[in-house]
Amino acid sequence: MQKNFEQDPNTWLYPEIEPYQTGYLKVSDLHEIYYEECGNPKGKPVVFIHGGPGGGVGPMDRRYFNPEKYRVILLDQRGAGKSKPMASLVNNTTWDLVDDIEKLRTHLQIENWLVFGGSWGSTLSLTYAITHPTRVKGLVLRGIFLIRKKEIDWYYQEGLGASSIYPDAWEPFRDHIPVSERGDMVKAYYSRLTHSDPSVQMAAAIPWTAWEMATSRIYTPPEMLKSLVTDDFAIKFARIECHYFINHGFYKSDNWIIENIAAIKNIPTIIVQGRYDVVCPVMSAWDLHKAWPEAKLNIVPDAGHSAREISNARHLVHATDVFADKA
Repeated sequence: MQKNFEQDPNTWLYPEIEPYQTGYLKVSDLHEIYYEECGNPKGKPVVFIHGGPGGGVGPMDRRYFNPEKYRVILLDQRGAGKSKPMASLVNNTTWDLVDDIEKLRTHLQIENWLVFGGSWGSTLSLTYAITHPTRVKGLVLRGIFLIRKKEIDWYYQEGLGASSIYPDAWEPFRDHIPVSERGDMVKAYYSRLTHSDPSVQMAAAIPWTAWEMATSRIYTPPEMLKSLVTDDFAIKFARIECHYFINHGFYKSDNWIIENIAAIKNIPTIIVQGRYDVVCPVMSAWDLHKAWPEAKLNIVPDAGHSAREISNARHLVHATDVFADKA
């Protein structure tokens, strides 16, 4: 299948495609996760792990894979996207999500699969692979996020981090919180995003989400930012993301992924990392690569965080094409 290579971010991707199957999988007494399949039902299975946490999947996420060669599976994690109940934080931890991925693999009768994930999706993909290494044929990772304290502080605390690069976007995020609570911005937002009053939750969800959307690309046009920060998306995204961050991802240690990386050193892996990624700065991909030199690291010289920036999209599609041609 031919791709269009005009100078538009979308055109490095494969053409738009509709799922041939959608459904819900009940993964607990409370939670049902939405999933869809598209591409070739007899193709190589690949699972798309979305970011956030709380981000959900969309039509463009189907387009990083050759639909003639791949059986593409996409899922919304607990509380995110179309999964039910919406924005629920109950029984919603990294380890629940890892179990859900494995339950979906079993439900779909897949022996093993390529795992594709960016941002928080890279965190969850790595954690799933470490926990179930025999079920992962390869990894395509983008915007490495190891959910360490220094990464959270870089992005959510004022100082010589993301706030110093995007001070204009930072101020509305900061100003929602009284000065007396700004010593721990995640904690301050969490108290509002879990408040009993839904209006208090929504009032916090908008600036939380706008901060990330404004910084996820080298340049985000105002009209794009407005389209990204909708009430429906923001409440799921902000509540779930903040829930994970205040709980340090539910890991036993701050550097759990790197400490356990030996479990997956033999899994073929391609990492795509934007040089100017402010949300998940290149230091994390570099730290991971030093601990795991077997993984191929591509630092994209003209990209930020988003998978939809033209150069990131090009490298991600190239990576999936490489795996499509492997035995």
